[in-house]
Amino acid sequence: MRVLMLSWEYPPVVVGGLARHVHALARHLAAGGHEVVVLCRHVAGTDAETHPTTDEVTDGVRVIRVAEDPAHLTFERDLVAWTLAMGHAMVRAGTHLLRDWRPDVVHAHDWLVTHPAIALAEAARVPLVGTVHATEAGRHSGWLSHPLNQQVHSVEWWLANRVDALITCSDAMRREVAHLFEVAAEDIIVIHNGIEERTWRVRDDHVRQARATHSPGSAPLLLYFGRLEYEKGVQDLLAALPAIRERHPGTRLVVAGEGRHLDTLTEQAGELGLDEVVDFVGHLPDTELRAMLAAADAVVLPSRYEPFGIVALEAAAARVPLVASTAGGLGELVVNGETGLAFTPGDVDAIVSAVDRVLADTDAAARRADAARSRLATDFDWVRIAEQTAEVYRRTRHAPPHTPGRPKIATGNAFGP
Repeated sequence: MRVLMLSWEYPPVVVGGLARHVHALARHLAAGGHEVVVLCRHVAGTDAETHPTTDEVTDGVRVIRVAEDPAHLTFERDLVAWTLAMGHAMVRAGTHLLRDWRPDVVHAHDWLVTHPAIALAEAARVPLVGTVHATEAGRHSGWLSHPLNQQVHSVEWWLANRVDALITCSDAMRREVAHLFEVAAEDIIVIHNGIEERTWRVRDDHVRQARATHSPGSAPLLLYFGRLEYEKGVQDLLAALPAIRERHPGTRLVVAGEGRHLDTLTEQAGELGLDEVVDFVGHLPDTELRAMLAAADAVVLPSRYEPFGIVALEAAAARVPLVASTAGGLGELVVNGETGLAFTPGDVDAIVSAVDRVLADTDAAARRADAARSRLATDFDWVRIAEQTAEVYRRTRHAPPHTPGRPKIATGNAFGP
C-alpha cells in the first residue's frame, strides 16, 4: 500500500513520544513492503532560508520536511495560528506530491495535522485514518476553561468525527476519546505503542560513571524520565521523597527531561530542602539515558495523566524495577505485583510505600523487572503493531467528505456526569 502520514514531530524533531511512535511505525511499514511518505516539519523557529523544504529517503521512508512560512509566529505564543501555518505549508507540499503520487490512505497523528490531513485525503479521494495520542481535556484534568483549550478540543473533536477509521494507543484512551468526542467506543481501534530494542546493553564503565555522578556512596537511586509537565506528576514524587529518605537514608533522585514545569519543580525541591539530593539533568541522549537506567534502583512514573506510557516499556527493556501510577495506559502496561508496583495517581503516601517495597526487597523487584521485559516480545513488538495498522488501512473505506458543525464545549468538567 501507499501510505501518506502527517505528523508535527518526526526525528530529529522530537517533542514527546509521538515522534518515536510515528518514526517506528513508518519504518516498520516500509520494511513490510509498503511505500511510506511522511509529511512533517523542521524545528520551530527556522524559516525557508535556514531550513528549506527537504525531500529525502531515510530508512526506507520518504520524508518530506516542510519549511516554515515567513510569518512571525511562534509555537509558544501563537499556537493555533502557528499550527494553521504549519498545516498550510503541509498542504502546499502535499498538493505538489499528489501531482505524480497518489496514496491509498492518509494517516493523521494528533490534532495539529487535522487541517492538512483532511484537505489532502479529500484531494486524493482516499480513506483518512487518525490516531489520537492524547486529548486537551485529559491534559487539563477535564477542564476546558480557556479559549485555547476550547480551540484545541474542537479540532480534536473534528478529527475524531471526520476520519474513516480512528485509532487510540490504549483502552483507557478509547474510553476517553469516545466520551469526549461523542464517538462509539466499539468503532475505535486500540493498537498499543511498542518498543524496538527489547534488551539494552550498556558498558559497565558508563553505568559506574552514572552511579558515581548521581549517587556517591552508593545510596539508593531513583529515576524519573519524561516531559516535565504538571500532568506527569513529578511534583508528587518530590513530595514523597522526604518520607522515602526517612525509610532509606541517602536516597537520591534524578529527573531527566524538559518542559514547562521545570522551574516550578526546582522551586519545590528547594522548598522541601532537596536541592542537594535531586539532580535535574535535562534531556539525556540515548547512551546517557541507558546508562542512567542501568544505574538506577527504580524508575518512578507518577503520572496523573498518561495516554500510554512508552517510558514504562523503556524501563522494562532496561530491566529496571518500575513504580508507576495507574493513570491511563500505565494501568494497562504495569501489572501490579507482577511486572511492577502501581499506585493511584496523586497518592503521595502510596508512592512512598511502593518505593519502600522496591528498595526493601531487591530480589522481588528484580523478578518483577524480568517479567516486565519478557512481556515486550509478545505484546509490544513493532512488527506486529505495523501489521495491525496495515490491516486497518486495508479494511478502511473512503466515505464522502463531510464537514460537521461545531461541537458543544463542556461548561464544567468534561469528565463529569
